[in-house]
Amino acid sequence: MTTLVLTVVGDDRAGLVAAVANVVDAHGGNWENSQLAELSGAFAGIIEVSAPAARIDALRAALAEIDGLLTAAVHATARDAETSRRFSFQVLGNDHPGIVREVASTLTAHGLSVERMTTEMRDAAMAGGRLFEATIVAKVPASVDVDALKAELERLAAEIQVDVTLE
Repeated sequence: MTTLVLTVVGDDRAGLVAAVANVVDAHGGNWENSQLAELSGAFAGIIEVSAPAARIDALRAALAEIDGLLTAAVHATARDAETSRRFSFQVLGNDHPGIVREVASTLTAHGLSVERMTTEMRDAAMAGGRLFEATIVAKVPASVDVDALKAELERLAAEIQVDVTLE
């Protein structure tokens, strides 16, 4: 079996997930992990599946035929053999441009790779305006000094005026 990552984007409609799952199943595949979301009428997802190598091209072609699916990309993957640590934290503050860029640049400078990130905008109940919130999980190579990373994130939080909660 070959591990694949499917990225799917389309207009949201009932049955879209079922259509993708039926195609994966019809080609001998197994749906393993996924993150799926509807945002402003669009459906987007990333799905990890395993499928027989001989059926990959047919799977790719069948995904392209799903009604309403605008793009479906299939990527063969190599499993990460290195056991890495995970580093989780949250960012919360008044929304302004550049928060994600600054946080992502800091992680990159320390050699971290974002494993999962969710972001959300919401109304600030008492103060008015909009709040930006992010939850980030990153892979940390063994060579990274986590204490130095934490200090850098705390410095950045003060600079861009957000709260960073380290887990």
